Amino acid sequence: MVSRVERGALAEWFWTIDRVFLALFVLLIGIGFMLSFAASPAVAERIGLEPFHFVKRHALFLVPAIAAMIGISFMTPRQVRRTAVILLIVSLAMMLFALFFGIEVKGSRRWVNIASLSVQPSEFMKPAFVVVCAWLFAEHARQPEIPGNLFAIILFGIVAALLVAQPDLGQTILTTAVWGGMFFMAGMPWLWISVLGGLGAGGFVTAYYVFPHVALRVDKFLTGEGDTFQVDTAKEAIIHGNWFGVGPGEGIVKRIIPDAHTDFIFSVAAEEFGAVFCMALVCIFAFLVLRGLSHAYKEKNDFNRFAVAGLVLQIGIQSIINVGVNLQLLPAKGMTLPLISYGGSSMTAICVTAGFILALTRHRPEKRAQDRSQFRVTHGLPAE
Repeated sequence: MVSRVERGALAEWFWTIDRVFLALFVLLIGIGFMLSFAASPAVAERIGLEPFHFVKRHALFLVPAIAAMIGISFMTPRQVRRTAVILLIVSLAMMLFALFFGIEVKGSRRWVNIASLSVQPSEFMKPAFVVVCAWLFAEHARQPEIPGNLFAIILFGIVAALLVAQPDLGQTILTTAVWGGMFFMAGMPWLWISVLGGLGAGGFVTAYYVFPHVALRVDKFLTGEGDTFQVDTAKEAIIHGNWFGVGPGEGIVKRIIPDAHTDFIFSVAAEEFGAVFCMALVCIFAFLVLRGLSHAYKEKNDFNRFAVAGLVLQIGIQSIINVGVNLQLLPAKGMTLPLISYGGSSMTAICVTAGFILALTRHRPEKRAQDRSQFRVTHGLPAE
């Protein structure tokens, strides 16, 4: 146990970190690793690999992911901003590179090879994009003559264009929803919000007519016709699990779900551990998001407020999309369940997101006193 009287870097980190957030992230990582034992052996055997191939790789991915989360959590807000700017520039450059020289998977170019590892740059773009936009919104709120909002709109346009070009409609919708939420929190006029909302709806309709795979998935969802094997099997696994599941390792339906270890790991959890376990998992994500929004509501610093709210919204909306697809409440979309699903890029990027949240929610008494003083001066209130 670290003593309060110690003044080392580790002691200061331990007593200033939001330990509830830290516990939630560690809990989700642990649940994800446990579920990898349930979901991945059948997939590995089906494609001719040894049963625990994906379990071992999942454990291997956790090492740099957790290291990134803890390392970033030591940063100051200024260091978080600088890190996010660098990460955003690199990830956008890699996304552009992927369009021309990346690996094509199922008609999309989202991956690049780095030292024999396949990396999905858009996963790392997401947390960096949120932090940079939060900074731009905050700068405009602090000094209206700075065109921060305009720069945020331009940046969003660049990101959306790269995602659509891959194409990756799911990530585009996720990024748009998070950016729109931050835009709303930044106090934008309802006219702007209505116009941008209309453009978003128009973009979705355009995607339906331009991209055949989007139309196919939407039509399958609305009519139930066509190849719906994976979502139907996932639903069958959830029903088979009933309230309390069939027991660890006893799932039968999970063995024929093609993406059981990634996009449909929630269905595997439902079959083996039951609906009660899945509801508890959803509650963990909900509590994480609500705690983040509560912290953002109380935060005096605009950058911290926008960034924390945007980052937890990103985790929350991504979770909603994944669970919604598993429950057939949303059209099928390949999107992982944060910190739960298998995937090196996804796991590491979500841990970067977690690290940003931990860094921005650390208790810094001297900084908060300065923020309160600046807030009172800005709003013409007497000094404390």
